[in-house]
Amino acid sequence: MRQTGFVPGVLLAIWMWVGAASPLAAQQRDRVNPAARLDALKDEVSKQVDARADLVQRIVDQLFSFGELGFQEVETSRYLVGLLRREGFSVDTAVAGIPTAWVARWGRGRPVIALGSDIDGIPQASQVPGVACRMPLVEGAPGHGEGHNSGQAVNLAAAFAVKRIMEREKLLGTLVLWPGVAEEQIAGKPFLVRAGVFADVDVVLFSHVGTEFGTSWGLTYGSGLVSVLYRFSGKAAHAAGRPWQGRSALDAAQLMDIGWNFRREHLPLKQRSHSVIVDGGDQPNVVPQTASVWYYLREVDYKGIRSLWAVADSVAQGAALMTGTTLLPTRVLGAAWPRHYNRPVAEALSANIERVGMPPWTADDQAFARAVQRAVSQPDSGLKRKVDSLDPPADPARNMGGASDDIGDVSWTVPTVVLYYPANVDGLPGHHWSSAMAMATPIAHKGSVAGAKAGAMTMLDLLLRPALVDSARAYFRDVQTREVKYEPLIRPEDQPPIELNREILERYRPAMRPYYYDAKRHRTYLEQLGVEYPALPDSAGACRVRLRQPRGGTR
Repeated sequence: MRQTGFVPGVLLAIWMWVGAASPLAAQQRDRVNPAARLDALKDEVSKQVDARADLVQRIVDQLFSFGELGFQEVETSRYLVGLLRREGFSVDTAVAGIPTAWVARWGRGRPVIALGSDIDGIPQASQVPGVACRMPLVEGAPGHGEGHNSGQAVNLAAAFAVKRIMEREKLLGTLVLWPGVAEEQIAGKPFLVRAGVFADVDVVLFSHVGTEFGTSWGLTYGSGLVSVLYRFSGKAAHAAGRPWQGRSALDAAQLMDIGWNFRREHLPLKQRSHSVIVDGGDQPNVVPQTASVWYYLREVDYKGIRSLWAVADSVAQGAALMTGTTLLPTRVLGAAWPRHYNRPVAEALSANIERVGMPPWTADDQAFARAVQRAVSQPDSGLKRKVDSLDPPADPARNMGGASDDIGDVSWTVPTVVLYYPANVDGLPGHHWSSAMAMATPIAHKGSVAGAKAGAMTMLDLLLRPALVDSARAYFRDVQTREVKYEPLIRPEDQPPIELNREILERYRPAMRPYYYDAKRHRTYLEQLGVEYPALPDSAGACRVRLRQPRGGTR
């Protein structure tokens, strides 16, 4: 009898254990304490990201070694698309008529969460990482002098970790990943918006390299802009023999710059504008029959941008009249609306940043950061040790303009926030070779892992807290866009300027290619280059570093 009674008791215990582990039981527990479940999953996703720290390091280092400029991110996009496809994402390429743009998707149903980050570099920013002295890897070549090599590592690690949990927990939702192509030309995202990339997206989480760990909501400090190419057509002639028969297009371009600089005194204080002459003729003894000048016209709101643009058009027309040349139809190369970020999602992201905390910087990390700061004559404060508080909206009276980012166009299309993660050194000039020094070192690796954790936790918030998505939509509809409606600055006839930077990469890529990171042979890019981190200046201010000879080439 004892045996007879024992067997049903064991079976009952097994049945209760299996029942407790079943999906139905899990759903019942979730209804009882969903907050505890979300909290536990955040702890788990943090560990999942830690388990992908090597992946983060490899992506950061690989993209750093490519060092590609806007619209020419060929190797970068090929590499990232390969990683995403191997993880089970479907990927569309050449999106919006941009060869290096792609959109990757996985999952089903809502919410649809889109993760974006920029991928392009800076001209003449080639730099050996981990060395606190100016040391170009390839003299004159581009490099990641902002840190755009790190953001996709943040996003992929976060997405892959969350995907694993979604599969196990059978969570509905769609993950979308996409690159910010040619952000330094402010020329990619408006075309993605126009192509409908974000038409079904509920929330965009955008990652951008920073020296701080934080986010913000509402309108930000800075400007929007329109990027316009002014082209003049003249008449060629012998510059010495019969100059009176010529009409110089270069004169028109130069007079536009001169006229603009005189007019600048009488423009609003919040405007910022700058230009480069991209075509000045062929040779001095031929009167230039073509010339063009490229302007960034910045203001703090859409109306101001349009007004500034109209003034620039009038100055260009005057320059053509003065020189007897013809102003050809202008070409808009890119644009950026002023940025406005979603409050409910920013508050959730900020809480997760607090939860993650700053990376555990070592004495070597701090010594390297201080040496980099000294290299550009900045205070050697080192790396920040505390996360930033949630930044409130910009005060319109104090917003005197500044930097722009075409994530602004996305932010007026769908609820958007930006995660700034601590992967670079504070106080550097920006758009500069010094900003590349740390971007393939433990500083960049640790900061990117921290960013991936905060991003992954916020994705879980969006997946498991439907009220957060509802609040994001309500803020976007009832606060952000109640009175201001998005109108593209790019015109229907404007197409992505995919020819930009092509000649630069054709010139430098052969010399850059031998330095591409080989993750199969070397654990890190520093190891491949033979850099012992941190490489600090000696008493004479020099960094004594002997790089390994690259495969297929010599230094």
